[in-house]
Amino acid sequence: MSERVAVQAAGEGAARKLWPTETDKFRDHLLRLDKESRRMRFAHSVSDSFIEDYASRMAEFGSLVYGFLVAGRVRAAAELRRLGDSWGEEAEAAFSVEKAYQDQGIGTELMGRIVRAARNRSIRRLYMSCLAENSKMQAIARKHEADLRFEYGEVIGEIMPDTPNYFSIMVEAAEDRVGFMIAVLELQSRMVRAA
Repeated sequence: MSERVAVQAAGEGAARKLWPTETDKFRDHLLRLDKESRRMRFAHSVSDSFIEDYASRMAEFGSLVYGFLVAGRVRAAAELRRLGDSWGEEAEAAFSVEKAYQDQGIGTELMGRIVRAARNRSIRRLYMSCLAENSKMQAIARKHEADLRFEYGEVIGEIMPDTPNYFSIMVEAAEDRVGFMIAVLELQSRMVRAA
């Protein structure tokens, strides 16, 4: 049974925010991307050393990263990156999904969390850019009502999140509490296994 079929049959995996202590999980996910998925994610070919440096700066960039985890491994990730030194009215979104996990709605689910996170930070314009041939990212952007425009071989998507409300903030806070507890338990389990 292929990994894709096994995941669909078992219904396993969960999306949650990644914490600064989980940079290694984010890095490992990006390193597992095949050549084409890397090119689609970064809009050009990138080396392992580029990915290691990029992932190590996850918290420095002021990013929020959501991951889709299966058996403790990040198989897809979505990033909300601020533009500038602090959260302002604009931010950027990006995501990646490992080949075996594509076409299962994972990117759409993660993008929904990014849009909500942007909303809760009062971001008025959320940008996404991708290569013109990246039809999967464009389809996900359309599902979240993005306005798409073509510029010099790239597609720029713009989403205008709603203003935050009590419900959107409480849902994110509740998911963060559960996600943090899961991250702590996974870290504790890894430490016990290493001992």
